[in-house]
Formats: sequence, structure tokens, C-alpha cells
Amino acid sequence: MIKKIYFIGVLLGCLSIITSKAFASDVLKNKVIHSVKETEIARAKAFLNANPVTVTDACCERSAGGKHDFYSEGDYWWPNPEDPKGPYVQRDGQTNPDNFTNHRYAMIRLSEIVATLTSAWLLTEEQIYADKALEHINAWFVDTATLMNPNLLYAQAIFGKVTGRGIGLIDAYHFVEVAQSAKLLANKGGMSAEEASKIKNWFREFLTWMTSHEYGIAEMNWPNNHGTCWAATAASMAVLTDNKEIIELCTHRFKTILLPNQMADNGSFPLELKRTKPYGYSLFNLDAFCNVAQILSTEKDNLFEFETADGKSLKKGMEFIYPYLADKSTWPFEKDIYIWNEWPVCHPAILFSGLAYENEDYINTYLKLPAYPIHPEVIRNLPVRHPVIWILN
Repeated sequence: MIKKIYFIGVLLGCLSIITSKAFASDVLKNKVIHSVKETEIARAKAFLNANPVTVTDACCERSAGGKHDFYSEGDYWWPNPEDPKGPYVQRDGQTNPDNFTNHRYAMIRLSEIVATLTSAWLLTEEQIYADKALEHINAWFVDTATLMNPNLLYAQAIFGKVTGRGIGLIDAYHFVEVAQSAKLLANKGGMSAEEASKIKNWFREFLTWMTSHEYGIAEMNWPNNHGTCWAATAASMAVLTDNKEIIELCTHRFKTILLPNQMADNGSFPLELKRTKPYGYSLFNLDAFCNVAQILSTEKDNLFEFETADGKSLKKGMEFIYPYLADKSTWPFEKDIYIWNEWPVCHPAILFSGLAYENEDYINTYLKLPAYPIHPEVIRNLPVRHPVIWILN
């Protein structure tokens, strides 16, 4: 009898801890939702008047592709002063303002509009927001007159050198919140099953391309943030299309390749610290890691709790970077040569870690930072920036 009472007491104690943790998590989630709700709805209302803009709205004579092909040019490549008409030369960390960026910013615009409209739909349950989001999604992925071909064969080309590169796949990172929005709209009744099927078919084709073409394979195996971003992008599309094979692949790479090979024992990313923008790249890579974990984690396999045999984990990564988020002036490494003053902002690493570890300090810091950055390079390096579609999922 005593043993039975003891067992019941232990069981009730465990249930109390679980309930307490769930309550704490809900409190933090509600705090974030409350903070952004009014602004997200206001921004969504403004987007109700926005017309779709896809890759077919602009073209570049330097592109080797056609009207429906995404095209971009390598950021850090410039005309050679010693040979102005010859192949471009590299200046790491220095973006060439004369490069063609129309398609890249059209994709970023798509992500911003769709994620904001989906957020407003989740917050208000007003179908007008879902319908408008679907208008933009269909223009990119369904309408044969305006859609983008499901590949990135011509991304981050370099004048005089290559018509496209595997490294260009990082441009597709801005499809992550589009895929997340499409998943929610499909699963929660924001679009019909027929509409969802057409959209998923496009992402299914793109996912097949990025996991089989030499460009995609090269990007997948890139040893720094590019490999992490590949995993985040592939994971978002795999979850949308219920591709269990790719979900398993991304989870496996997170545990056995990305985390153990990129993170140092102190939680830093040495390959990012070597760059000319060590602060921004460190944040960018940790964001990507946390995005992968947020997309792929399940109750049985929580990547935020995963730890390698030698102690590397996302928790350690946040513990390394957080002091420099709270007070950037303490950053012990070189300053970034570009947009140093603009960082940090509302990084998803802070949000997702704050919720995963129930760390109120992280959430408070997240809410104090700029939620709607305006610098185009900051926005480009922040493809996950709409908390509502990740919290109300």
C-alpha cells in the first residue's frame, strides 16, 4: 500500500512538472503573439492591395535561362579594374550594387507578403487574408503564365565564369516561410485540397531537383552556413510534401554532419568567425540551425535537446552567442566590414531557443530587438521573421 501511494505521488509530481512546463511555454508564446499581433494584422491589411510579382516580371540579358527561370548574380563579384570587360573578380563581404537582384527581391517580397497574410489569417480567422496569400502563391507556383521553373540552375552566376552555381541555392532559403505558410493554409482549411495539391507538386519538383542535381548536392555538402541553409530549405519543403525520406536525411545530417563538423567545443562556428562578417555570419548560421530544429523536431526527437557525444548542442550555441546579442559591444572578434550597426534584430534563434528552453531572458531580448528591419541586406539574411506562423502551427 505504501509503495502504491509512493508511486502515485511520484506520478502526480511528474504530471505537475509537465503541466508547469507547458504552462510556462504557453505564457512565453502568448507574450510573443501579443507583442506582434496588432502590427502583423496592420501590415497584412496593407498587403491586401499588393499584386503578385514573380520572376516573369523582370529579366536580365546576362541570364542563360528563360523567362520563367530564377536568375541572380554572385554578391561579392566585381568587374576587374585591370580587365573591365573580362571575368569578374571576388571581394569577400562586399556586395556589388550593380548585380541583377530583381528575382531575389521578388522572392523575398513573396515571402514577406505570404507569411504576413498567413499570420493575419491565423490571428483573425478572416478568409480574406488566406485568399490573398493564395493569390501570390498561385502566381509563383501554379499559374503557367507567371510561375517560376522549379529549379535554381541560374542562381548566383558570375560574369565571364559560370551561368549558375550550387551556392546559388541559398537564394531559395526565402521559400522556407512560404512553405510553412502553405502547410498551415492547407492543414487548417485556408485553401482547398485541390489547390494545396497543385502547390505541393511544385515544391515536390523543386525538392527533387535540389536533392539530385549536382548544384543541390554541392550545396548540401558545403561545410559552412550554406550546408545548414540547404537543410533548412529542404526540410521545410519535405515537411510540406510529407517526404519522409528527405525529413530523415535532414535530421541525420543535422546530428551527424552539420552540428559536429561546424560547431566548436565552446558553441561558436569557426568557419563563420573567419569571414569578413563574423558577427553576422555567426548569427545567420545559428538562425539556420534553429530553423532546422524548429521545422524537424518532434515529441520523440527534439533537435533542440540533441547533444553530440562530445557535448555540442544548440543550447551551447545560444549560450555562446547570447552575451553578444544582449550587449554587442562585448564582441571579442573583428567587427563586420558591412552592416555592423544593423545587427542584431529579432533572430529566430533567440525566439526558438527561448521557447524550447523556456528562457524568459531570451524572449525578452527577442522582443526588444527590431522586429521589422528595413535594410535590404538584413532582410535578405533573415528569411525566418514571422513568429506567428511558427507558434500558431
